[in-house]
Amino acid sequence: MRILILIDCYLPGRKSGAKLVHDLGVEFLRGGHEVIVLTTTHEMVRSFEVSFEDGLCIARVKTKRIKGASKLFRALREAHLSSFVWRKARQFLTDNPAELIVFYSPTIFWSGLVRRLKTLWHVPAYLILRDIFPEWAADVGVLKRGLIYRYFRRRAADQYDRSDIIAVQSPGDLKYFTRVAAYAPHRLKVLYNWTAMQEPVLALGSYRSRLGLENKVVFFYGGNLGVAQDARNILRLASSVAGHPEIHFLLVGDGSEVPPLQRAVADNRLSNVLILPAAAQRDYLSMVSEFDVGLITLDRRLASHNIPGKLLSYLYFGIPVLASVNPGSDLFGLIGKGPAGFCLENGQDEKLRAAALELAGDAQLRAKMGRNARALLEQTFSAGSAVQQIFEHIAEIPRPLQELDSSPRFRPILRVKNT
Repeated sequence: MRILILIDCYLPGRKSGAKLVHDLGVEFLRGGHEVIVLTTTHEMVRSFEVSFEDGLCIARVKTKRIKGASKLFRALREAHLSSFVWRKARQFLTDNPAELIVFYSPTIFWSGLVRRLKTLWHVPAYLILRDIFPEWAADVGVLKRGLIYRYFRRRAADQYDRSDIIAVQSPGDLKYFTRVAAYAPHRLKVLYNWTAMQEPVLALGSYRSRLGLENKVVFFYGGNLGVAQDARNILRLASSVAGHPEIHFLLVGDGSEVPPLQRAVADNRLSNVLILPAAAQRDYLSMVSEFDVGLITLDRRLASHNIPGKLLSYLYFGIPVLASVNPGSDLFGLIGKGPAGFCLENGQDEKLRAAALELAGDAQLRAKMGRNARALLEQTFSAGSAVQQIFEHIAEIPRPLQELDSSPRFRPILRVKNT
């Protein structure tokens, strides 16, 4: 079967979705399928370019900067994303039809392109929904439930309407999405995040010595630093354990909250906190492999139940997790298995401090929880399991199953023109 995967950021992009889609594509490939990843980037010269990477066909469309642009320009550019990608990639997509569309959200603006492709190819579309926007933004006060919110909600609903299956990332999100979006349960599935079980061997980064963190117990946070994460939560923890010089906090990532976080670190003279820009994927993984505890923080006002992609890298390298999240999160049950670390409600600052001190002071406990973390990864979050579930979900769609015949139906991907 030929499968088209749509995502707005792919490797070497630093968003967690880029790595998720790579691992998913490679697993499809291992199963004998052909994979095209159609993505966007502002970091290339040509307007359209096709390459083959790790056996996957990667078709990239050049756009203006989206992530990192002002809110107005980001919204305008994302709103035109589908039509822009269609214009640039139309001939390639016409020449290279697929039998299944898998598209990844965020963004919420794929509906126009998916509609065109379903009309052109007459194939099902499977939405991997990792970010229930604009609902979470309204929950935490980033958006008022006014005109702009209603516009975004309409565009998100358009995307859901183009989907034959909508796969949310946790049982809690299944309940939340059914409530806020009023979608029929039979169209909804749970698909946990996933990762490869074996990564290429990493070069030693020696980050502990390069950053002057020898003889420290390093609590590491990697990923987006935006409003939904409430990273000030980590700064409160760092302040509360400032009397323990063996503990250090390293935050690596980009996002809207980085400047205010940096000001807060300076204003409060938090010498036990270091904030670095987002790293390339292999550098990021090398960092995770060297440090001691993986941090997760989520705003307590969130009503959706996000399972951050960073969790998988922590589990992969067998380091315990210290999470401070919104009430009712599915992370309580997941991290509690084994257990693989500690999971507390954001706002329980004293309990969070006690858990951090317990982890910092007991290397054997960290090692035991780290082993449990790796076991949790293998049991719950493998890319192979994700692929199997996707095909099981697709098979439930009431349509002629001969459309999903895995025998070769199309010519090889040969009509490739970089422009």
